[in-house]
Amino acid sequence: MSSLKADFDELRERIRHGRELGHASFEPIYYLVFPPEQILEVKRQTPAWVAKFHQEGWNVHMFSIAEQIWALLKDDPFMWSLCVTEDKAAPLNWPRTNKALADILTADSGLLKRLEDALQPLEGQQNALLLVTDLEALHPFLRIGAIESQLQGKFHVPTIFLYPGVRTGKTRLKFLGFYPEDGNYRSVHVGG
Repeated sequence: MSSLKADFDELRERIRHGRELGHASFEPIYYLVFPPEQILEVKRQTPAWVAKFHQEGWNVHMFSIAEQIWALLKDDPFMWSLCVTEDKAAPLNWPRTNKALADILTADSGLLKRLEDALQPLEGQQNALLLVTDLEALHPFLRIGAIESQLQGKFHVPTIFLYPGVRTGKTRLKFLGFYPEDGNYRSVHVGG
């Protein structure tokens, strides 16, 4: 098994050399795949990785899935009060709660829109890089592959997803190590 340091170094090298034109895509999308048990270590390493990118001349922009989920809930007082009211009515009905939260995240102004809004102003910036963190916060609502596929054609700067999961082939990943493997990614995978 490779180390996080070695995987991060390989990721930096791949970004430096750009994506190869292939059958799947030409967009600069990269996944740093790591075992779910290393989530905390990745969080500890992230500031050092950002600093390393800055030293190499990248202008790093952060996009935290966890922060965006929280913001989506806070920014809509009606939905927030509805969620709280429904939770009080049936606090142990987790399938209904998860479905309600997934609906909020996948709505027109949900997570997809927020990621698109983060990518749009970076287009044309020579040294911009978007680092997407906290993907584990998507569980049990959705997987990042569903969002990535809907944003096809919108990735104009290197975009790195810190992906807790298992790589099962060149393009197949198992989110958090227990979801069914998914081969719908159009990205370069490092680690895992």
